Amino acid sequence: MISLDKIELPLIAILRGIKPTEVLEHAKALFEVGFRFIEIPTNSPDWDKSVDILQKHFDNTAFIGAGTVITEAHLDTLISLDAKLMVSPNVNLNILAKSVANNMISCVGALSPTEIIAASQGGANVVKVFPAGTMGLNYCKAVMAIAPKNQQYYCVGGINPANLSDYLKLGFHGAGLGGDLYKPNQSVETTKDKATQFYNAYINYKNENNRN
Repeated sequence: MISLDKIELPLIAILRGIKPTEVLEHAKALFEVGFRFIEIPTNSPDWDKSVDILQKHFDNTAFIGAGTVITEAHLDTLISLDAKLMVSPNVNLNILAKSVANNMISCVGALSPTEIIAASQGGANVVKVFPAGTMGLNYCKAVMAIAPKNQQYYCVGGINPANLSDYLKLGFHGAGLGGDLYKPNQSVETTKDKATQFYNAYINYKNENNRN
């Protein structure tokens, strides 16, 4: 399995609402741009079928999994599909521990300092501050100042190509991208175009801030 630290584009594509009949073509477009994290939220149509399709196609070349994992049943389904990515909107330490035990990349949603520290101490690979865009830069700056070091943090919720660098400058390592990347029924061409905009925004940030 590719290492989390080796990911050159630390952006999670959130394909909320996508259908199994279209998921592979959109995912291929994302992969071509450089995306290696693809999340199918559990409130999408037949989400488990979409995860299965992508996992079988990409195997160990990408982190495929589900978002909005809020029950152990969701997690058990992911485990049965050999999925590698578990994304939750909240801190559930039982789900987190089980995902870690099954060698999955755990991306756990947190907002308050209490939740952020609990997710980090619980062993989350990534703590996602959600909804970062709604709370704004000042709030995120405050919580990132007290967040445990040696932990990866992603900003999620309201992140777009124009504000991505503003959040990364606060210390976030990456981001989860929802409606500004994918909306149900959009074309594959639109997905690829939006993905390219995010890719360019991230690369420009790295170049401007001398990040390796």
